[in-house]
This record gives sequence, C-alpha cells and structure tokens, in this order.
Amino acid sequence: MKSFLFIPILILLLFSTNLFSQDFYDINTINTIELNFSESNWDFLLDSLASNGLKERLLGTAIINGITYDSVGIRYKGNSSYNANQVKNPLNIKLDYIIDGQKHEDYGTLKLANEYKDPSFIREVLGYEIARKYFPASNSNYAKVYINGTYLGLYTNNQDVDKHFMRSHFYSDENARIKGEISTTGPPRGGVWQYFNNDSSSYYNYYRLESDFGWQELIWFLDTLNNYNDNVEDVLNIDRHLWFLAFSNLIVNLDGPINNPQNYYLYMDDSGRFNPIPWDLNESFGGFTSHQTLGQLGTSQLQQLSPYANIDESEFPIISKILNNDNYRKMYVAHMKTIMADYFENDYYRTRALELQNLIDTEVQNDPNKFFTYSDFKNNIDNSISSGGGGRPGQNQSIIGVAELMDSRVTYLNSLSDFQATAPTISEIQQIPETPTPNSETYITANVTNANSVTFAYRYSTTDPFVKIEMYDDGNNEDGSAGDGTYGVSVPTGSSGIQYYIYAENDEAASFSPERAAYEFYTLSVSGDLVINEFMASNSTTVMDPDSEYDDWIELYNNTESNIPLKGYFLSDDGDDLSQWAFPDTTISANGYLIVWADKDESQQGLHANFKLSSSGETIYLCNSDTTIIDEVTYSDQETDLSYGRYPNGTGSFIQMSPTFGSENNNGITDVEDQKYELPTEYELQQNYPNPFNPTTQITVSIPKGGEYSLKVYNILGEKVATLFNNPINAGIYTFTFDASHLPSGIYFYNFSGNSFSQTKKMMLLK
Repeated sequence: MKSFLFIPILILLLFSTNLFSQDFYDINTINTIELNFSESNWDFLLDSLASNGLKERLLGTAIINGITYDSVGIRYKGNSSYNANQVKNPLNIKLDYIIDGQKHEDYGTLKLANEYKDPSFIREVLGYEIARKYFPASNSNYAKVYINGTYLGLYTNNQDVDKHFMRSHFYSDENARIKGEISTTGPPRGGVWQYFNNDSSSYYNYYRLESDFGWQELIWFLDTLNNYNDNVEDVLNIDRHLWFLAFSNLIVNLDGPINNPQNYYLYMDDSGRFNPIPWDLNESFGGFTSHQTLGQLGTSQLQQLSPYANIDESEFPIISKILNNDNYRKMYVAHMKTIMADYFENDYYRTRALELQNLIDTEVQNDPNKFFTYSDFKNNIDNSISSGGGGRPGQNQSIIGVAELMDSRVTYLNSLSDFQATAPTISEIQQIPETPTPNSETYITANVTNANSVTFAYRYSTTDPFVKIEMYDDGNNEDGSAGDGTYGVSVPTGSSGIQYYIYAENDEAASFSPERAAYEFYTLSVSGDLVINEFMASNSTTVMDPDSEYDDWIELYNNTESNIPLKGYFLSDDGDDLSQWAFPDTTISANGYLIVWADKDESQQGLHANFKLSSSGETIYLCNSDTTIIDEVTYSDQETDLSYGRYPNGTGSFIQMSPTFGSENNNGITDVEDQKYELPTEYELQQNYPNPFNPTTQITVSIPKGGEYSLKVYNILGEKVATLFNNPINAGIYTFTFDASHLPSGIYFYNFSGNSFSQTKKMMLLK
C-alpha cells in the first residue's frame, strides 16, 4: 500500500464515525429530501390510502441530497402520529417500488417520523444511538422534507428494519422476520409473547409477517417460551433480549413490548433463535405514560418505574418467563448498570441531547409545522411540557423532561438492593500461548474475585451461538475448592480463532468482561502459515484484473520464510463443498501475497475462482489437500471499494479498511496522536454539493481566522488527485469547485487541514 499522510486520518475517521457505511444516517448530518407528485391533490390521495388501510403507494419523484430517483412509491405511515388534519405526517418512501434495485446508499426504503409528542426532537435519535452500543438497532438522524416545493418541516430519519438491516447485523436475510404490531381490527392492547394455540390466525392481531414465512416459527418460539421454558435459549437469543429489556425499562419506553405488543421486530437468526429489535422510539424517555398494569403514570411513577415491572404478570411472558430466572435477572441488572454507567451516571446522555439540539436548532426554529413551540423544544430536556396532544385538541398531556426523568431515575435505581450488591470483578485476562496456531489448544486465564462461579463463553463464527463452559479456580480444582482467584480454561482454537467473553456471578450480582458482552467480545486470533489476508466483495473502481475488469478478489498471505506450494489446496464460499475451487500448480512466495479473482471466469489470465463473493455477506474457506479448513472468514454487508482485511497483517482480526491490494495491510489508528485531527468547533467543513456529482461539485469551508490551510482530494487508494488550495488564507467562508471530468467514477475524499487538525469527508463521482 502506498504511504500517505492522508491514510491514517482516513482510517481514524472510518472507525470513529463509521464514515463509509452511514453517510445517509450520519448522526451529525441533516439530509434534504424533496418529493414531487404530478397530482396537486397528493395529500388527499395519501390520506385516502391511509384511511382505507391500504399499503399501496402514490408514485412520485424523490430528490435526496441532490440525487433524483424516479418512480418512487410514497405513503403515509404511523398510528397516533398520523392524522389527516395535520400537514406534517410521517412518511414511508420506497425507492425501489417500481425500479428494482433503486437505492440510496444501499437503502431502498426510507422511513421518516414527524416528531409528534416529542418537544425535544431528540428522543428517537438519542434512543437509537444508545441502543446501538448494546444490540442491533436502527441508524437515525434528521431530514428536511419538501413536497411539491413546500417545506413540511424537520423529520427524524430512521433506518428501516429490512433485509439490508438483517444482513448487516445477522449475516442473513431470508429467515423469519416478524413485526410486533397491534391490528387496527383487533384489541387495543394486550399481553406480549403469550402462547394461545397452534393456529396462526390467533396471532394476527399482534404480529405482522415481514418475510415469506414465519408463523409456525413464531408459534414454536412462543410455545417453547411459555410451556417449555427450560429450552428457551434454543429459541431466543437470551443475552440480546436481556439487553433489550434493560434498555427499554431504563429509558421508560412504554410504547414498546415491555408494556404494549407493538413497536419492535423479531428476526430468527441462522441458529434458529429469535432476536428482538427496537422500533419507533419517539415516545421513549417517558413520552408514553399509560401502563397496562399500573395505570396512568405521573412524574414520580415514571422516575421510579420498577426494573421488574410486569415480572409477575402472566400476560407478559416477555418479562415474567425471563426475569423470574435468578441468573437471567442478575445478567439483566448487570446490563442495566452498564448502560447507566456509560450514559447516565456521567451525564453523557444530557451532553449528547444538547449536542443534537444544537445541530438542529435552526431547523426547529424554521419548522412551520412543528407540534410544539421553539421554547418547548429548548425546555424539554430539563422540564415537563404541557401541550394539547402535540397540537391536537382534546389530547392534552404533560411530557416529562428527558433529564427530569433520567436523573431521578438513576438515583432511584441505584438505591435498590440489587443495584447496590457487590458484583464480581474480572481482570488480567491472559492467553497461553500468546499467538496460538490454528486447530490447537489455548489456555485462557482471568483473575476473578467475589465469585461463586465463572463461565467462559466462546464461538468460532459470528453467526454461531456462544458455547458456555465452566472456568475453575487455578484451572484444575474441579471440586470447587478454593484457589488463588485465577480461573482458567483450555479451549480449541479452531481454524480461524475464537470470539469469547467471561461471565462471573455470586449469590447477589453478576459481571461480564467485556462489560458490553455479548455484543462486544474478545477475539483470539490464530496465525497459520497460510491465511486469507484481505478480500473485496464489491469492487467498482479500485483495481482491475488482467482483463481490465473490476471483479471481486481474495488475497492470501504466507506468514513463513519459505515458499508454499498450493497445488491441491482449495478455496470455497460453500460450506457444503469445501473443494469448490482447486488451486492449480502454483506457489506463494515466502512472506508473499497471492491474489485470486473471485469472478467465476476461469478462462481468463491469472488465478480465477469458479465462484463470486456476495457483497451481502457469506463465509470464505481456505482448505488443504484433505479439505481440512486452515482458515475461514465470515463477513456481513460489504461497502463498495472498501476491503476487509487482517490487522496486523497476516495475523490479526479482520477489519474494514482502504484496500491494500497485494501489499501490507495498514490500520492507521495507532499512527495518529489522540485529538490531533479533531476539527475545532469554530471551523466547518461542509458536505460537498451535489453529492454524488458529475463532473463538478462544490466544497465549502468556514475559516474563523487566517492561517495556513489546505484542501486536497484523494482517491480510494489514498492517492492525491487534486489540490484546491494549499497556502495562507484569510478568515472567511470559501467555496471551491472540484472538477473531476478527467477522473473515473468512484469514491473520493476531500481533506481540510490546518497546523493541528484535519477533517475528511467522502463524496461519490458518478458518470
């Protein structure tokens, strides 16, 4: 890989802000979405579809951040947030309604919420941001929406829980996917996760099928949960569910399944376990106050909602069949304490809330159809707001302040005995040997105090459930006799290493290491002689094969000082056919690289496998002559023109990176001094417009004081392609035009730098 100062900066941003994968949902971005209909009575038509309960859509054109999409299907969405008498209704925009594959940054459906019943404008965006730290949850930011040239106002832009979401988080998208949703013809409320009978029609009032099948899988899950609870871990990802419950109860999200049978999804992963996914957080942080078993909750009741609310309610097996288990309850409390420590005990949530409000302050002021006043917006972080139901007559309610709720709530929770109990401590985790080889044994130890039992949980692939085995004090006292507090366990490394976490508990409390397990985990990497080192599953502009085609590629690396003959070795992307593609009589040199093009075109020059890689995710296998797996990598959705490679090169775990085709992989994070590249708040580097562009785009930068600055453009390989300025410049707002008429289509980056800071943004050239 070529060495440029720009590369470490780029990689730092990749890992700190998810620059590549979340531009449209970058939490600091306010998108602009313009919808245009040929019908002047579009509102009447959309209302008619909604009133008739129809899912049909009105065809129109969508312009998203300057990019035009034709034949888009649009309809209103929402229950209480929709009203035919209001201008600003929530929207469901399907870009691929008519044109198959039409997407904006890989997103085919956009869902926009209208901030009904949230004076603060931050409940949804902040709620999703917190949730994403602990389990799969949607990206969320803001969008300004226009229809036929009229500005409707500022919306929350929430990522759809669709197949793209499933591939990103579960590495599959064809399994049962179900939305918890109260039918408009069914009862207004009801229990959650009850088992009625084996007739799928009994569940139509509480669930909506989002996949081609799933009713029998859902019934099997509910039957097991309610009637064969000892086997619940076979059908439910317990740890994900405990995080989901802890998050939902902590932020008092009562318009969700801890209280109402709606506003969540269930997805069955490849191991047959259902995983809960949150949805519609606009009334989180106490915005919804009607509790099915406790009645209408006032301020103090919201602040002091029991962490075990509904634990004894038979109609709520979602809670009662889980938290009545002593072990699960201790895990649940440990998870809630982790969220409290991460966001609430340090007041970080309030800092983030104010940062989000500062981002949208001007847009809220200019929103002509907001349901609350600008003063309400400013005050609802700390104070309750009383309003006529978000501007609707006869629906007056008090909406508690976010900090008013959470500060008192954390104090209340910390006063409870379960939250004051002394939990075990886990430290000094070590592995012997430090760099194990594939298919060997490794010994892992940890220092654990104040524990009755210690569990080691491990798996070989991200799609596998964790296998749990007991760790013993000193590693050999299987009779449970006292040791020195060093617990150990021996585990096989497999062909590609393991992912693991450690769990410890005593009679009163529990601890995880890492604390956010199992969503976070430790990785034990193995270093074999021959490894899959890097691959690219969506190559659009990065590198061409000898026949001038942009194809998928797989890079192997030889970790030894000797050449390795590869005749008889195999590559495959099919676990049922490990000998799918056999290497010809070829050799990989000592400490060398070898590229195999995965393009299903073996007739071309070079090494070409008889399969292609899926950008949606799959597993790549490398096998020796007797089809023993010597290396494998499982991956999810891949970004175009970004690779997935080992860092450190040849031995480390896989991370997303700028491609280093046929050369040493480079992370870059460790090469950047802390804080060095943060852009001071008084400066601003705006997103280029238009983006994507062809052939020119404009880049605007605000400079508060004179000095030496530079604005340069780089391609995906880190090669500089343009310098827009690089000299002393006075204070001011400057707009520069980047002309890319001489450059190929693809991803480019523009970097604004001063003496002690730097910021990089991505743009797309489409020709």
